[in-house]
Amino acid sequence: MDIIVTGAAGFVGQALAAALLADPQVSRLTLTDVVEPSLPRQHEASRVETRCIKADLTSHETCQSLFTPSLNAVYLLHGLMSGASEANLDLGLKVNIESMRLVLDVLRSVNPGVKVIFPSSCAVFGPSDGVVTETTMPIPGSSYGAQKHITEVLLNDYSRKGLLDGRILRLPTIIVRPGTPTGAASSFCSGIIREPLKGERSVLPVAPDFEIWVCSTRTLIKNLIHAREIAAEKFPSNSRIVNLPGITVTSRQMLQALKDVAGEETVRLVEERRDPVIEKLVYSWPARFDTSLADRLGFCPDGILKQILDEYIEDYAEGSKVTTN
Repeated sequence: MDIIVTGAAGFVGQALAAALLADPQVSRLTLTDVVEPSLPRQHEASRVETRCIKADLTSHETCQSLFTPSLNAVYLLHGLMSGASEANLDLGLKVNIESMRLVLDVLRSVNPGVKVIFPSSCAVFGPSDGVVTETTMPIPGSSYGAQKHITEVLLNDYSRKGLLDGRILRLPTIIVRPGTPTGAASSFCSGIIREPLKGERSVLPVAPDFEIWVCSTRTLIKNLIHAREIAAEKFPSNSRIVNLPGITVTSRQMLQALKDVAGEETVRLVEERRDPVIEKLVYSWPARFDTSLADRLGFCPDGILKQILDEYIEDYAEGSKVTTN
């Protein structure tokens, strides 16, 4: 199986690449981003043929060279994140819409029917007092959500016409992301755990009772892999959109989980300092989702918060001040 992952220099791209390198079905893997992606350390033990390519996916010539008839699956992970998309509308339009359309149009021309896995976002919705389903009307409260929704609609239509075989996954917020803060408005959800575990201070820019839909990295990667394996006829006849499993948590519960694994002194490194710009964005996202379709399609459920933190420490937090059994 020949697979390409865009946005592969990012955290999710690297985690997905590591899993694909261990997948016996994968024979060739191309990783691309605006900077040349690194090869995960798993490549040393892998027999998968790999390429790492720096590429501008707003270029038609570049897209034609990368997206070839040999591909069996495409993971479209590239994009401008929520906070950055809100701050720079034109760049968000260029990356999150124009680039995506260019890629999809090249694919439907040179490789019709290829599987395209597109991670979307719960940001396509506006605030909701109830439980959100796949058929809930999207009313984005941010430019990022609007841009994701536009690509959803396009890929869903191309799939309806049989031009591509899309799998549109509405992702929860992923915690805990390693590394440094990102341009996502929800970046603090990882920061209030990641930085204190390193003995560093962090800021909570929302209220303690703020609710958000989250899932772990391990669960996300399992579900990205699973999305590729689902037979097209298993999806509803009029939609390729799936709300991925997650759990609803509050800021307070995240800090309690941090306390459970690292102690009170670690939690004291988090300062509550409200930021109205961030609050305006993240409070526009719903926090409760009906994942019955995902369950029927065989996607993995997520665990409890403490398990998510334990997994992060085991997988990423080598410099943390806590160990888990």
